[in-house]
Amino acid sequence: MPSVMEHPSASCDRTAADLISRCPRCNGSLKVRQSQREENDLICNGCRHSVVLREGIWIALTEDRTAHYSQFITDYEMIRAAEGRGGQNADYYLALPHKDLSGKNQAQWTIRARTYSYLAKQILPKVQAEAGANARVLDVGAGNGWMCYRFSQMGLRPVAVDLLVNDQDGLGAAKHYQAHLQKMFPRVQAESTRLPFASAQFDAVFFNASFHYAESYEASLQEALRCLRNGGTIVVADSPWYSNESSGEQMIAERQAAFFKRFGTSSNSLRSLEFLTDERLRDLEEKLGVRWERHNPFYGFRWAMRPWIARWNRRREPSRFQIYTARKSA
Repeated sequence: MPSVMEHPSASCDRTAADLISRCPRCNGSLKVRQSQREENDLICNGCRHSVVLREGIWIALTEDRTAHYSQFITDYEMIRAAEGRGGQNADYYLALPHKDLSGKNQAQWTIRARTYSYLAKQILPKVQAEAGANARVLDVGAGNGWMCYRFSQMGLRPVAVDLLVNDQDGLGAAKHYQAHLQKMFPRVQAESTRLPFASAQFDAVFFNASFHYAESYEASLQEALRCLRNGGTIVVADSPWYSNESSGEQMIAERQAAFFKRFGTSSNSLRSLEFLTDERLRDLEEKLGVRWERHNPFYGFRWAMRPWIARWNRRREPSRFQIYTARKSA
């Protein structure tokens, strides 16, 4: 792991205003406007919609889409808090994904760490070899920004996108990384189907443990491809995969019942697709002209034995994780 120098004076990357140039409401062009407040904002030349910088986060979610996601965000934040997500100090966030200092979700973070290790050793070097060591990458569903922090340590120029902006589990929690970076990575509240970026700006787009939250895989992937330069790479990681639809549907039913029993909500206000299958991946290939390459990180013998144990006990097929990459054709 590279050494990191602390830079207490590191400030939000104002060059993000150059990246955020597409209106999330009408797709018009955005320009910088000095508002009457102390913060800068961007305003659309067409519909006059504003994208505001608030506490270091660019708010690119429109009012109607905020309402659309309101119940999902409320339920999601409540459940994540009950599960013990987030930490009380910077040490917790700086240790991710290799260690969960809270001790509450270490099994899941062990999976995340092994996925990240595979990305860092097998996929990111190829991106940097083609686009340069300081390649511009987009992290869609970035959460607290731990992966963008790790990307920054590698010399990449990441941008973090998420719906959540809270200080425990959302983009607000990324403030803990600021003192440890020369330049803080831009953070943007936006949805995956209405990214506020001009086309062909990124060398890679990552969906890490986030693609399955999409309401439309086709729309989310199409938007990611729009933002990607020709020859750039799409990466989908840590989204549950099943061999057939029925196993995935059974998983959803079980999870919703468990959530309702524990939290009093099924957490189904958003019609997320929740899982991948080979058929769904082939459908995306046909519709969008991409070709998936499957990668299989080793998550340990216990994880590898889960399907066999489930079959022996006549239980539902467990989810499996793979990493999928695809290139945007020229």
